[in-house]
Amino acid sequence: MKKKQINIAVVGLGQVGNYLLNELNTKKKDIEIKTGKKINIEAISARNVNKKRKFKIKKEIFFKNPLEILKTKKIDILFEVIGLSDGMSKKIVETSLKKKIHVITPNKALIAKHGDYLGKLAEKNKVNLEFEASVGGGIPILRTLKDGLATNKIKKVIGILNGTCNYILSEMEKSKDSFFNVLKKAQMLGFAEPSNPKFDINGYDSLAKVRILSALAFNKLVSKNNCLMEGIENIELKDIQIANQLNLRIKLLGITELINNQLFERVHPCLVGKDSYIGNINGVMNAVILRGKPIGETALQGEGAGPGPTSSALLSDLVSILRGNIKYPFGIPFKKRKSIRNYDKSNYINSLYLRFEVKDKPGVLSKISKKLARYKISVKRLIQTPDKKNNKATIVIITHKTFEKNIIKCINSIKKKEYLIKAPTFIRVGNFNEN
Repeated sequence: MKKKQINIAVVGLGQVGNYLLNELNTKKKDIEIKTGKKINIEAISARNVNKKRKFKIKKEIFFKNPLEILKTKKIDILFEVIGLSDGMSKKIVETSLKKKIHVITPNKALIAKHGDYLGKLAEKNKVNLEFEASVGGGIPILRTLKDGLATNKIKKVIGILNGTCNYILSEMEKSKDSFFNVLKKAQMLGFAEPSNPKFDINGYDSLAKVRILSALAFNKLVSKNNCLMEGIENIELKDIQIANQLNLRIKLLGITELINNQLFERVHPCLVGKDSYIGNINGVMNAVILRGKPIGETALQGEGAGPGPTSSALLSDLVSILRGNIKYPFGIPFKKRKSIRNYDKSNYINSLYLRFEVKDKPGVLSKISKKLARYKISVKRLIQTPDKKNNKATIVIITHKTFEKNIIKCINSIKKKEYLIKAPTFIRVGNFNEN
């Protein structure tokens, strides 16, 4: 950028937008020292100018409709922090790129859904579309893939990608409290959305991040595949306590890898060893493990929830643009990126944790064992805990590795049995040499 003064617009003044705006205002001198550029907040946009905020909003630069900014102001860089996958988020980014305005966003839903189109648009207009903050909060994982490991051949990425879920699982273990109560606590602390935390806890947020990581790690188009996606909403305190007895912890993992040149992306809870690296990432922390050649294995970790880490990544993107780094949004030209065939998830082989809540009567364990044998599922470990007072029992089975399709058929068959008090719980056991 040849200009000395750079005009900036911030669209969206939620938790992240407010924090970002304050950072931009307080760090102007620091940014100038590091880039030689003076930044000027030329326009801001939100739905309500009168909403109570920690700092005063200059009404002369406020726009209710962000598209009006592009019609009346000369903007060089626009931050989109609305957070929608479509609607105004897509419209303002698309319009900005067409007007040759650099765009910075933490919006993983937008990038996962429209990243290919918007990236191609940025390339065409020779501007940046930067989204470091969309994955891993303050961890510079995307820049690591684009730059630091640019010549490596990445084979697999494993990550704790949602700070909200990681906090809930960690806090359940620590406080011995229920999922519902810990979720409420996370909402009070600002780690979970106060009104609708569904996209965090059901795995959708992590899957969007997995799709972005896949695109960068494997030089491919963003996948639209029907992926294996499970969240943590069905994890009970009982499972966490049993895992603890087995020297294991439950983590929500996002994993993407190439198996026989086929792409396998998934998000699900996973039992990992307490003595493993990933098993010791607790609280709101995120972590990403990269495996490739010649790097071998490398790991990055940092805070993944909250406006502070997100703003840190947003400002990192800003500094990169101000220094004149015009880059391909996904590391290589759009034309060079490819589609990869989807791996058949029914062929997924894994060891499994199964928990059955059953009526305490003779022969139940034998019936379950016969069902498992019928579907070629062998037992590695078994724990049976009777509850004589309530005439029921808990049966926990750790299986040897088996096909995903076999366990699903088996569980569907057992679900219909009269001895079962509730639907069985099954959690996959980490099979990536971590435990």
